[in-house]
This record gives sequence, structure tokens and C-alpha cells, in this order.
Amino acid sequence: MSGSSSIAAELTRVLGAHKVLSSAGERRMYSYDAIQMGTVPLAVVLPESTADVVTAVKAARAAGLPIVGRGAASGLSGGAAPAQPALVISFTRMTRLSIDPLRREALAQAGVVTLSVSEAARPHGLIYPPDPASWRTSTIGGNLAENAGGPMCFKYGVTGDYVKALEFVDADGEVHHLTRDAYDLAGLLIGSEGTLGLVTEATLRLTTPPRFTRTLMSSFADVGAAAAAVSAAIAAGAVPAKLEFMDQACVGAVEDYLKIGLPREAGALLLVDTDGDDLETVETELELVERACQGAGGQVRRAADDSDAANLWRARRSVSPALGRIRPQRMNEDIVVPRSVLSAVVREVEALGQASGFHLVQFGHIGDGNLHPNILFDPRRESEEAVHALAHDIARVALKYGGVLSGEHGIGSMKLAFMREALDDGTLAALWNVKRALDPQGRLNPGKVLPALESDHA
Repeated sequence: MSGSSSIAAELTRVLGAHKVLSSAGERRMYSYDAIQMGTVPLAVVLPESTADVVTAVKAARAAGLPIVGRGAASGLSGGAAPAQPALVISFTRMTRLSIDPLRREALAQAGVVTLSVSEAARPHGLIYPPDPASWRTSTIGGNLAENAGGPMCFKYGVTGDYVKALEFVDADGEVHHLTRDAYDLAGLLIGSEGTLGLVTEATLRLTTPPRFTRTLMSSFADVGAAAAAVSAAIAAGAVPAKLEFMDQACVGAVEDYLKIGLPREAGALLLVDTDGDDLETVETELELVERACQGAGGQVRRAADDSDAANLWRARRSVSPALGRIRPQRMNEDIVVPRSVLSAVVREVEALGQASGFHLVQFGHIGDGNLHPNILFDPRRESEEAVHALAHDIARVALKYGGVLSGEHGIGSMKLAFMREALDDGTLAALWNVKRALDPQGRLNPGKVLPALESDHA
């Protein structure tokens, strides 16, 4: 009996046929994420409880198989695409969600869709702030694996900032419950991309929505001026709820898609929200941003009303489908740099794109220094090796200016090679010590996040 049929047969016996996918066609659907193709898994388990996850992990351990956790597969670094034949555990059926309004908490299983948390909390006058662009499809488990952010991350923080407790299953199939006390082991799992444990449930902090919000859009002659305005606004004391950036190519793509009157001639756009419970403070912050934009040569338009503001933010959330109309594939970079060097970084990245001959666009959570340069390409006519080389050059720009390789998309397999330039040997060895302590046999999502140590090849 082959490895695929034997593990599938054993899992079907202990979990039931409705929780196991074993046909070639079914398994192939779980071999990729939103950007990266991987290896077809040997079997796929669809657990409905933590007990099911434990059963699957123990079966994989007995068979000596790697395990790859998977949410909605909206990831952009290959994190959920198996790097070798493995058992995939897909959490999309683990959707139990409850709200405790008195404690201002949500208890969510890993498969709960991100937006569902705020929708369930809203009748209680509460919200869940983390809002990645994929919030209508991405799951809490995937958000935790990547420590996802979103447009509200500058003021309100990222996924990990809202975690009060975690339940996870380790590589041996044991269940653990972690809080944020003493050693923050929960914090260690957040952002680890399923390489240290499988998160099955999270207790999430909820908050009240702001009473007032004001929105503006500012257009600039070039990307550097927009970045300079961001630095100036924050230096002046503004803490916007949202501070997002789109370059000219991105604006043109969104306008082609939505046709809502965005200024195609602009070299770059900033979209900004200020919010709070005191209207005077909200207006004052907006004025600080407005003056910074004007000081950098920007043309400012305030949203006339809530509908106008919603339309502007619809433009930002439509970037991904808009870019998908231009080329069949894209490599989505996710660098983070200090705000003090934003202007230089966006200009260098733009120059790299122009020199490459590829269609490159830039957008992102610029208030947090988190930029998403996207390389659009057609693999039928353009070299994927050249695409990867350009992505590597962009990563080097981030490292050159004291930045990091990822803000919220993760390292996965896409940036594995880049990590050798980002980390010194001592730091990489320390991270491997952590990995080996929690996953001694290296069975949890192998081939992701950490490149092999040079000593391993000696």
C-alpha cells in the first residue's frame, strides 16, 4: 500500500470518511496557497474539533510524516503549500465562535473567518480591529500563523496584539493552553507559520469602535513625496487609524477595475483615516496630516461623507483583484522599513521595477513602514527566475535600510533563501534551537521560514 493510501486508510478508519480527502484530485487542491505551488499532499484531514487534530497528528507521527496546517490558503509566501509529501490538516470546518461581551473577548476556533469576529461582536457594541485585505476569506488560524495586520495596524496593532490565550497541538499530538503570562509562549507561536505547533483556538481581545472617523485622500507627483508626507505627519504627532499608499500603476489598475474617479495622473496616493471618541481631536489629527501632505506638494481632498469615505477605502481593498486583471500571476513582496527612510526606499524599489522590464506596482500600510511591491508577470512569456531575482533585489533594499523581510505575509518558502542575508549565523542557530525544542523531528511544516544551517551540510 502506498504512503498516500495507507495514511488515508488509517485516518478514514479513526476519523470517518467525511473528514478525510484521499483522491488525487482532492489532494491536488491542497497543494498551493494564493501565490505558490507546492507538493501534492499524501492525504488531507478536515478536523471539526481539537480532538480530531490530535488524532491526525498522532497518526502522522506514527507514520513518520510531515504535517502542514492550512486555513483559507490566502497566504502570499507559500506557507500553506507543502514543500514535500505530507499530511495537510485544513481547519476550515473548525468554525465555533462565541462572544463574551462582559469580558470583551471572542473565543474563536482556527477556521473562523476573520470578518466573522467583528460581525458577531458588533451587536454587543464591540469590534475586532485586525483587518487584513483578505478578511472576508482568511481565517483566524492563518492570521495567527502570519501575525497578519491590515490598514488599521498602525494605530490599533496586528493580530498578535489581540491574543489573550491560545490552544495548540504540538508535534507529538499533545494539547496545550497558553496565556501571555511569564514566558510568552503564545507570542512565540504567533507568526511561526505552523512550524512550532498547530493553533486550534484563540481567545481574542475585543474593543469598542470609535465614535468619529474622518477620511482624506491626497495625491502626489511621485512616490517619494507621498512617503515624505507620511514621515512628516507622524513626526508632527498624528496617529492615523489608517494610512495607506498606492503608486500610479496601482491607482491606474484600481481605476480600470472600479471606475470611481481616482486621479490617474497622480504619481502616488495616500488614503488616511483619523478616528476617536473626541471629535476635536479627530479633526486636529486630520489637519496635521493635511498640512504634512500639502507641505510635501500633495493635493488634498477630504471625504464629503461616510459614503464617499467608504468608496475610497473600497478602492484600497480592491487592489488585489484589480492587479489580477493585468497579469495572470504576481509575486507580492512584504518588506518593512523605518519610516525615516520611506522616501528613499519607495524610490529605489520603483527604479528597480523600471529597470527590470516587469510591471511592478507598490502599495501598502505605509504608516507602519510596511510596503507591498508586487511584480506582475505571465509565466508563459516571462522568466520566473527573473521575477524571483527582482524580489530578492527588493528584499535587499529593505535590509540595506535597516528593515526586515516580512511584515505580515511571512517567510514561507518564497523568502527562505533571503533569510541567509537577513540573519547572522548566531541568530539563525538560536532560532533553530527553538524549532528543535518544540519540533525535535522537524515534522511541522518543514522547508519553511528557516534555511538550513551551514553546519547541517558539512
